[in-house]
Amino acid sequence: MSRRFLVWALCYAAIGMGLGIYMAASHNHGQLVTHAHVLLVGFVLSLVYGIIHRLWLEAPRRALALTQFVLHQVAAIVLLAGLFLLYGGKASEQTLGPLLGIGSIGVLLGMLLMLYMVVRPGTALAVGQSPTDKAAI
Repeated sequence: MSRRFLVWALCYAAIGMGLGIYMAASHNHGQLVTHAHVLLVGFVLSLVYGIIHRLWLEAPRRALALTQFVLHQVAAIVLLAGLFLLYGGKASEQTLGPLLGIGSIGVLLGMLLMLYMVVRPGTALAVGQSPTDKAAI
């Protein structure tokens, strides 16, 4: 799962950087909020989730981990698409409000699922325990 999060994180980073370069070249910074959310919700949060999977989660339930992954990615895309349309002037806030709300709540639910996987007994590695240190389990 950590590799999936890493690949998605790098894709979000490329999109965010591309949007930033476009804004700089066009001297139109209207998508600044979208740019920030692509990099934070998309890149940084996906990268953090990948690191958590790699370093702290020993054996999360596959269905739960996959649900959290898909929920985060779908919610992030919904949120980012909504912001892009809003700040691009393609639709009103009144029209996009429900979409942005759904995306935001989805990102929050993804965070809460990650929190659950980290604190659930038997899932997270003990402090100081290496992911390859199976003898200490």
